[in-house]
Amino acid sequence: MCNLLVLSSLLLFLPSLSNADVGTASSYGPPFLPTVCFGGDESQFPPDNLFAAAGEGIWDNGASCGRQYIVRCLSSATPDACVEGQRVQIVVVDRATELHSTPSSYGTTLVLSRRAYGLIAKQTVDEINIEFTQV
Repeated sequence: MCNLLVLSSLLLFLPSLSNADVGTASSYGPPFLPTVCFGGDESQFPPDNLFAAAGEGIWDNGASCGRQYIVRCLSSATPDACVEGQRVQIVVVDRATELHSTPSSYGTTLVLSRRAYGLIAKQTVDEINIEFTQV
């Protein structure tokens, strides 16, 4: 009986321990300017070039501009696409539907800069499944 009570208590609290979402990601390269979020200001890009464009699911009427996410590759239709154990922290600088360059795949949750994408997945893979958490 005691074990059942402990197990029941754990199950009640487990959903609150995880605040990550799942989605998909693709990549894109230059040209990056102007962006919907910050126009032609080159200082919007972090020095490490770890940035992304937000897909419609997280765009939030532009409120996603400047948000930071930790992103991890979960899987892909291509075997061994993910770099195991790697996470990348990105900042949202644009809207995925209004990019000035072509993403590797359309309709994804996030479109990562090629540098950010390459840290968590093989560049030759067009789309990956991701876990992402707002920082």
